[in-house]
Amino acid sequence: MIEDILYAPWRDEYVTNQKIEGCVFCHISTHEADDESHHVLYRDELCFIVMNRYPYTPGHFMIIPHMHTDRLEELPSETWLHISGLAQKGVRLLKEGFGAHGVNIGMNLGAAAGAGIAEHIHLHLVPRWQRDTNFITSIGQTRVYSTDFEKIYKKIKSLIPEYI
Repeated sequence: MIEDILYAPWRDEYVTNQKIEGCVFCHISTHEADDESHHVLYRDELCFIVMNRYPYTPGHFMIIPHMHTDRLEELPSETWLHISGLAQKGVRLLKEGFGAHGVNIGMNLGAAAGAGIAEHIHLHLVPRWQRDTNFITSIGQTRVYSTDFEKIYKKIKSLIPEYI
């Protein structure tokens, strides 16, 4: 029997990195001094923007309220409107500054809806390109990233002052 082996040495950090106890988003929210290592792109009094560490596509980031809640319906309207405004600016950043052909925006509210971190709501912005899904994604259930995560983080962070 032949066994398929996929070597991914860049994932070593995922296995060996110190685990965060409790809500990972609350941890990031309350540890501003660690913004660089947490890959925070932006923060203000209501929310923060952070790169998705295991992105669907390169440049995938999330807008997250500081308020810990799993219920969108309990989020103050002021916070929701602020997140929506940041989403508009984030889409412009991804299209104009990052060269995305399109952007998927979405929230998975609850584990049943597919939320990986269900206890703290967050809005995903996923840049997309023509033909970015190919046979290896469709048939092999494997994602291929064309560039390094740190390079993408630095590129998007450099665009924040212009777009956000």
